[in-house]
Amino acid sequence: MHQKWLQTTEVEVGTVNSTLTFYIETIEVNRLSALAFFAAGEKQYKGQRFFWQNREKTFTLVGLGHAYKIENNANDERFDFIEKEWKALTKNIVKEESEQQPILFGGFTFDPNNMKEGEWNGFPQSYFAIATYQLVIRDDKAYVSIHLVTKNENCIEEFDLLRKERDQLIHAAQVKELKMYDKPVMTNYREVYKEDYLKTIATVTNLIKNNEAEKVVIARTLEMQFDDILTAPQVLSHVISEQPESYLFGLERDKLLFFGASPERLVKVEKGNAFSSCVAGSIKRGKTVEEDNALGESLLADSKNLGEHRYVVDMIAHTFEQNCIQYKVPKQPKLLKIRDIQHLYTPVEGVLKQDATILQLVKHLHPTPALGGVPRQEALSIIRQYESMNRGLYAAPLGWMDAEGNGEFIVAIRSAALKENTAFLYAGGGIVADSEPISEYEETLVKFRPMLRALGGQLHE
Repeated sequence: MHQKWLQTTEVEVGTVNSTLTFYIETIEVNRLSALAFFAAGEKQYKGQRFFWQNREKTFTLVGLGHAYKIENNANDERFDFIEKEWKALTKNIVKEESEQQPILFGGFTFDPNNMKEGEWNGFPQSYFAIATYQLVIRDDKAYVSIHLVTKNENCIEEFDLLRKERDQLIHAAQVKELKMYDKPVMTNYREVYKEDYLKTIATVTNLIKNNEAEKVVIARTLEMQFDDILTAPQVLSHVISEQPESYLFGLERDKLLFFGASPERLVKVEKGNAFSSCVAGSIKRGKTVEEDNALGESLLADSKNLGEHRYVVDMIAHTFEQNCIQYKVPKQPKLLKIRDIQHLYTPVEGVLKQDATILQLVKHLHPTPALGGVPRQEALSIIRQYESMNRGLYAAPLGWMDAEGNGEFIVAIRSAALKENTAFLYAGGGIVADSEPISEYEETLVKFRPMLRALGGQLHE
């Protein structure tokens, strides 16, 4: 068992100067299912949980409860505010051995200036939390940490109660580990604003032809209805089993669960090294190996998709050039194949400058041309005006960081929001001068499939 105490003295957290103590205790657990631990918090911590697993399956993170929450509606300053508060809270942490660090998990909404009404009403522009109970599974070892952030100088009794609850949660997770979840049963679905979407594609194409932008990503929503109230563990269990090649995530806030299986890393920072992925340009998977290979080769030779991909590569390379001592970018993309779709993919990596941080990279990278467009501000303005939805966390940066500056953020695509018995699925595509509405529409159908299947539905194409 490891114990750590972080004493902060008159640190500015939020808008209040307060003396906080950050208590941390970590134990190693021999055998623990991440999903079972997440499910163990269903009664006590529903609405205050998160789940994360990286694409390589070398790092899994689960959070139950909120030891401390950092959120804001600070518009252009929101990245800096989160970074400032996190640094203030953890600046005096004792870095001993190779212990598990406290992890801040959350996301930034796609566009803080989007005011459209919908399922994201009331959701802050930045939403992050440190879990009361943090499970980390790394290198086949599982660690459960208790985090207590408090103004109380004497909290021995409070911490003892947290230990008892931790042990109950671990026991419940171990005993109920083999629980199987039925597929949700969809009763109805509707393609929200489908005709408006098709008209928007034609409108945006004309704007691009008139040189008001070079590329604009337009997204749409698919709404699914269910007779029963779905649970977060039920939904995540199917995403986890069906999309193993992707980043898997779930984030709760009150009655909303945002979840998905993204193929796309925005940025990862590990020991001063930064990694990003350029993912843009896509085509469906083939029903046979031969068809699949032929589709992949056609994607690698397609000028429209290669052009979209080049926008992303150029922008990410420019960001790395500004923030790195050195960096490297392959000259040609390769194929990234996941269950329902294949993408053009170019990895980028570099060595960070001393003052560069993961949130500064997130701030400069979001939104990439793959999710916003080119030029950035012109594309965002067109999206704001013509897109019929509020994206919320869809296509936005979501991820984690620790007290030492390590972390990873993805682009939250192949995703959905669940509120009680209604799910909102999101998909979009890059519009350029020669885009055709029906072709773009069909591309979104392919992108809906991962979440649609996880929720027990299928499109009547």
